[in-house]
Amino acid sequence: MRTVAVVGASLAGLSAARSLRKQGYDGRLVVIGDELHRPYDRPPLSKEFLAGTLGEAELALETDGEDLAAEWLLGARATGLDHTARTVRLADGHEVRADGFVIATGAVARTLPGSEGLAGVHTLRTLDDARALRDELARGGRLVVIGGGFIGAEVASTAYTLGLEVTVVEAASTPLAGPLGDTMGAVVSGLHADHGVRLLCGVGVKGLSGEHRVDAVLLEDGRSIPADIVVVGVGARPCVEWLAGSGVALDNGVKCGADGRTSLAGVVAVGDCANWYDPRAGHHRRVEHWTGARERPEAAVATLLAGGAVEPGVPRPPYFWSDQYGVRIQFAGHAAEADSVTVEAGAVDDRDVLAVYRRAGRPVAVLGMNQPRLFMRVRKELAATTS
Repeated sequence: MRTVAVVGASLAGLSAARSLRKQGYDGRLVVIGDELHRPYDRPPLSKEFLAGTLGEAELALETDGEDLAAEWLLGARATGLDHTARTVRLADGHEVRADGFVIATGAVARTLPGSEGLAGVHTLRTLDDARALRDELARGGRLVVIGGGFIGAEVASTAYTLGLEVTVVEAASTPLAGPLGDTMGAVVSGLHADHGVRLLCGVGVKGLSGEHRVDAVLLEDGRSIPADIVVVGVGARPCVEWLAGSGVALDNGVKCGADGRTSLAGVVAVGDCANWYDPRAGHHRRVEHWTGARERPEAAVATLLAGGAVEPGVPRPPYFWSDQYGVRIQFAGHAAEADSVTVEAGAVDDRDVLAVYRRAGRPVAVLGMNQPRLFMRVRKELAATTS
């Protein structure tokens, strides 16, 4: 291949570019990103950066002196892929021709219908999002977080440390039940009550009120929650609209094999937009975690450079972490596969636990709250038993 285009300039795209050079590719490398920023770390945006304890320079993912000999096209949004002509079309009318493509366009935060143009309403996905929200939180007031997932919980925790009055609204009866299961989801979300943050579960949001700026969140049960600031944390959708009509198979993102290969030769996908096949489970999974964006590009790049001739391996069980109210939460595996979960160290009431999820007696996931050493030991065992 004389030219490889990486479409997406965040962690997954940068990891793919690094893997290309590491695996011996010495041709032309073009990295296309729709943001103006160089690659930066997203996890701190809802925590240290939002709290003002971490600066923008410290978010940089590139190391000092790192040079991938790549052409960086930043502030350039991809609008189409022509597989026959081997080109990526950009919003400004330009085209980038390449022999191989890595799709790493990530995901975008879902918004609340009817909230467009209403001041004080935020999502949190990008550095620009975090800048705007940080400035608002610095002024204090009443914050309502819509969505009790990890991003919402981290924002609530950060706002609590900044002295805001915080309410979290979650439509499900148990926050975090999806990734952690009902039992441990309730344990982790109990951190809100432990710190005086109001948690309202089992009720949906009907809409927002306010003429030019939000002043309340309207719930479906008729209640109105006063708000000076609202953060919408109701998940993200993969950025794949630009691939419509390209021939790339789409299904909850870019549908891929266990090595990132897509339905088109010479095209692989990585990161939050990629729906990889999981041979352990026998179906596809889209993993939106930092470790997946860092680790999986290595396999996808190997597939791209070998023209699909390499045997796909088994991806490691997904791993993620979260920091809330001074508690380090770590999780690996898939809670949905479990038929039991047991606390094997620590105490639930102290929010200091190690819980192992099993199916037919076999470990399939592990959760740690302030148990980093035990967690990492079980995580290694989990990877060994599921590979």
